[in-house]
Amino acid sequence: MTTKGKKIAVVTGGARRIGRVIAKHLHGIGFDIALHYRNSVDSAQSLAGELCERRAGSCQLFAADLEDQAQVSALAAQLLAHYSAIDLLVNNASGFAPTPIIESCTPAQFDSMLASNLRAPYFLIQGLLPALRGGGASIVNILDAHANHPLRHFNAYSAAKAGLASLTRSLAVELGPKIRVNGIAPGAILWPESNDAYDASVRESIVAKTPLQCMGDPTDIARAVAFLACDAPFITGQVIVVDGGRSLVS
Repeated sequence: MTTKGKKIAVVTGGARRIGRVIAKHLHGIGFDIALHYRNSVDSAQSLAGELCERRAGSCQLFAADLEDQAQVSALAAQLLAHYSAIDLLVNNASGFAPTPIIESCTPAQFDSMLASNLRAPYFLIQGLLPALRGGGASIVNILDAHANHPLRHFNAYSAAKAGLASLTRSLAVELGPKIRVNGIAPGAILWPESNDAYDASVRESIVAKTPLQCMGDPTDIARAVAFLACDAPFITGQVIVVDGGRSLVS
């Protein structure tokens, strides 16, 4: 078991995309990283090697499919066995897929969106409470601007993210004063890897309707996570929208 004298951040879905940038940024400001991944083993190993080269032993890898409750429980147990205290949990891992109700979304598809986006964060938080309760710990849930402005055909995903926003507020009340719980709702930061929701015309329209007239950068999310974790001791139960002002425009 490790952690004495170290700040530990658990980042789910930390091998790629926004999660990777969050992990690197937190590492750069002094956190050791417990990096969760599902299938991206090469990316996870590459990032762990990079971080450990900068600071020996500063990144450990943990694999789990967060749609599987047994694996969520196992992940929590593995983290507790490795770390006596955890300072920050970033629930970044997320499933994203269309579930148009008119085309008969199946119970399995619906459950998949709720499992990855809502159930997994809930039970991972529950499982890690013994390590988070020492005082001063922080949880940051990565939401989505679409929790309040639903994306057509992504109803289950949007509902799950809205549920995670509600959970963020509820747990801030329940887990205070020792644990702060906040959320970040990104807007257009990185486009999805498929064109199911954002073809070229949709992407152009989103940027055109954004007051700042540009996309954000994953570093914008990483900095917001660091702010909530390290520089906001009197903030809990809040969701910061990082979308260039897009949610302000109809």
